[in-house]
Amino acid sequence: MDEGVNKCFLEEAEAAFGLTLPDVRSYSGLSLAFIGDGAYELAIRTLIISKGNTQVHKMHRQCSELVKAPAQAAMIRAVFGQLTEEEQAVCRRGHNTKPHTKAKNASADDYLWATGLEALCGWLYLKHDQHRMMEIIRAGLSAIGYEIQSTENKV
Repeated sequence: MDEGVNKCFLEEAEAAFGLTLPDVRSYSGLSLAFIGDGAYELAIRTLIISKGNTQVHKMHRQCSELVKAPAQAAMIRAVFGQLTEEEQAVCRRGHNTKPHTKAKNASADDYLWATGLEALCGWLYLKHDQHRMMEIIRAGLSAIGYEIQSTENKV
């Protein structure tokens, strides 16, 4: 079996680029949200494309609905009570940061909650805990009524 088959994306990136990342606790809430935004979007794009080949603009529209701040805020609000204390603290750290940009189509509160979700995703990603990140995303999507294809590995 190929040695890299069971590595997560971050492990592959670390190996390919010779990276040694600092301790995840050293990152600011906005830095965690920066990488978490990409990790969250990749999870959503993977979910969308798993539904089958379709027109790219349709996939983009579906993805956009789930990556915008109001949807992310609704998701994290719905699952916040199910998070561990440490996860809640990371989410609050992201939520309580002072962003340097303003949300285009979201309230300031939704934008801050979305930043909290992204910070949590970034923290989990940098901890190599994509499994937990996916559990939280799945629970959040379910909470906002997004229908996910059933799989054998339901969490």
